[in-house]
Amino acid sequence: MKPVTLAAFVLFASAPAFAQTAPAAPQAPEAPAVTKANTATAPNASDLLFEQPQMKNVPPGATLTYTYLRRSGISKGPFGPPLDDTIKLGIEPGKTAESRDIRVQMFSGANRFPAGPFEDMPGNPVMTLFLEHHLIDLARVLMANPRYIKNAIRKGLRDNATVTPTQIDYKGRKVDAWRIETKPFIDDKMKERMRGFENLTYTFVTSEAVPGELVSIEASSKNAEGGELLQENLTYDPNAG
Repeated sequence: MKPVTLAAFVLFASAPAFAQTAPAAPQAPEAPAVTKANTATAPNASDLLFEQPQMKNVPPGATLTYTYLRRSGISKGPFGPPLDDTIKLGIEPGKTAESRDIRVQMFSGANRFPAGPFEDMPGNPVMTLFLEHHLIDLARVLMANPRYIKNAIRKGLRDNATVTPTQIDYKGRKVDAWRIETKPFIDDKMKERMRGFENLTYTFVTSEAVPGELVSIEASSKNAEGGELLQENLTYDPNAG
């Protein structure tokens, strides 16, 4: 099985969707730095998730642990059995004060999925690890072109995401955070082929107070009757080593 590498991270995080056919757009103003002082001005979702030096607050030698859950109520289980596991990032010094070398243990035992390592990374690769793994399963279930789905998600984060300030509980205290939500397929021209997944919603929570900045990711979809088509979550575990 092909590992998720730095190339996959760059592919998901950069280059505007449909760049090969769309005309060049005027350069947008630079998004403001994410600070407590300017939480009234929401940054761009894609910038917040993929362009910030999220690893700068993680000391070398640390391990970041994320719990992962995927389940689906679809009959005959096209997503497979429920998966409840962890993703661990081992952090070592990078070439600069803001970057890190990162070893990855993506799931355990028979669920183990090859990923990394990542060298000299300023951003947190766990977001792309989650999205790339999610993309593989979703493209298979929908019998769709993975590139089309990837471009739709990337475009949704770039152009059609809501970013709102919030607070989360972290180690017994309230800290400032951002909540990012997008529904990239809700108005898609091909949504009739989404087999009910056109309402798929992606929700991210980030906070500068949390090591690696990522608090959680959720990808969820339900049918018209409220049945669970997909529930997929990644959550930072501050109590795990």
